[in-house]
Amino acid sequence: MRTSNFFLTTLKEIPADAEIISHQLMLRAGLIRQVASGVYNWLPLGHRILSKVQQVVREEMNRAGAQEVLLPAVQPAELWKQSGRWEAYGPELLRFSDRHKRDFCFGPTHEEVITTLAKAEIRSYRQLPMNLYQIQTKFRDEIRPRFGVMRSREFIMKDAYSFDRDPEGMATSYQAMYDAYNRIFERLGLAAQAVEADSGSIGGNFSHEFHVLADSGEDAIAFCAKCGYAANVEKVGLNPTGAGRPEASQALTEIATPDQHTIATLCAFLKISPDKTVKTLIVDGSEGQLVALVLRGDHDLNAVKAEALDAVAKPLRFASAEKIKNVTGSTPGSLGPVGLSMPVYVDHDAAALTDFVCGANREGFHLTGVNWGRDLDEPQSCDLRQAIDGDPCPNDPDLKISVRRGIEVGHVFQLGTKYSESLDANYLDPDGRSQPFFMGCYGIGITRIVAAAIEQNHDDNGIIWPAPLAPFDVCIVPIGLRKSERVRHAVETLYKDLQLAGFEVLLDDRDERPGVMFSEMDLIGIPHRIVVGDRGLENGNVEYRKRGASESVDYPLTDLVEALQTLSAL
Repeated sequence: MRTSNFFLTTLKEIPADAEIISHQLMLRAGLIRQVASGVYNWLPLGHRILSKVQQVVREEMNRAGAQEVLLPAVQPAELWKQSGRWEAYGPELLRFSDRHKRDFCFGPTHEEVITTLAKAEIRSYRQLPMNLYQIQTKFRDEIRPRFGVMRSREFIMKDAYSFDRDPEGMATSYQAMYDAYNRIFERLGLAAQAVEADSGSIGGNFSHEFHVLADSGEDAIAFCAKCGYAANVEKVGLNPTGAGRPEASQALTEIATPDQHTIATLCAFLKISPDKTVKTLIVDGSEGQLVALVLRGDHDLNAVKAEALDAVAKPLRFASAEKIKNVTGSTPGSLGPVGLSMPVYVDHDAAALTDFVCGANREGFHLTGVNWGRDLDEPQSCDLRQAIDGDPCPNDPDLKISVRRGIEVGHVFQLGTKYSESLDANYLDPDGRSQPFFMGCYGIGITRIVAAAIEQNHDDNGIIWPAPLAPFDVCIVPIGLRKSERVRHAVETLYKDLQLAGFEVLLDDRDERPGVMFSEMDLIGIPHRIVVGDRGLENGNVEYRKRGASESVDYPLTDLVEALQTLSAL
């Protein structure tokens, strides 16, 4: 491909609305352009990369025994109502009506459609196991699309669905997909980590997320380097320390704390540490009541753990200030567990405190010297908080976990019979009895992988693509192409020879200054750059530099193709 014929649209300046590196570089390198909030055009350079991702995904899915289908993007509401997700999914589901006033949605996922397909076509145990996959455009109406394609509304996803006779078969299919995902990310040159995860709105009770580790990641991942434990922090279980609670040493005292509505300002005002305080969060209960969740002041609530409480409404909803005022007489910034007339659940670490500080349930006042069992009932202790760096490992409390940021690029689920039972999708077993399918669901974010790869592979000059993702393998940058016949002949011969050797080549034949061409080739991240000029050709050489290397080296022109074949294999 010659740049004179290629739709190359780079930008010199960083767009003002691009917050993270991948979004900045995807815009600057001309991979994408925004059409609407969270909706993007993929330009030729970006589309080449998407195609590379899809090719690897297809190869590994086929290798694992899955078969490709294509399901409709638009789905009838009846299926979602039958599964119970029409209302449960929330506002992210884009709902609309056709001209006949029939309700539809733009599919964010395809469990209902694929289950209905299996119901109609798979009748006997002899047809099982079955695994069907697609690569399809999805839409989720995110309230705050951001970070470019990292959290967009429209995106491309590979989703697969397995159908088995029993839990054992489901587990086998799940493991095959788990292994396929590991191969996919390895082949794409990405450092990815599989972690235990919450199943969320998809359902099921067992799942793993695959995360590309990057500082810009939206998710926090917990690891234990010694035992190999890995999980999303929302799944890390934390047990009581086992240490006894110290005896109370302070009297309960109410003090004035004007305008101190956060833990940070309160601690600065009282000159105390946050771990000597508790915060009280009021949420809607499952039976119309309010529920109080109490945590140590320096800890954050884990929404997944909170939703697991029977008394808490699902999804988790924080109570309005008006509701809180009506029930407690106070505003959120002055709340505390003393004297509350509602169910109170206390995190293990908060339950271990003595002589702590909390809100007095009176605007502008707090209590000091508060103690469980004396000033209020012994707490109903449970695991409510988010895990943090240095917490005990769930596998071995003598070990510690580390917490890093990750970008979720894949998720695999064991669904069980959630969808087959709700949609009445059954097969006949060897005894002729009707049985529900045991299902698995397996997603990979195709567009998100592109952004995640950039977050993991870049420098100050631009993108450094892992070789399997690069839009081109080699770029040729001529010096004096229009002035030197020797350069022109060498460039055209090299261009053809590299293509014959199987390389995807971008020849920069624009009438631009060398500095401009060098900078743009670095920006778009082509792995290998060859500079051809009269000075080098006088000695039979061309200049070679690998993307990301600090120095260039000279190679004999006659040996270059063979040398590149060796370098590309490294």
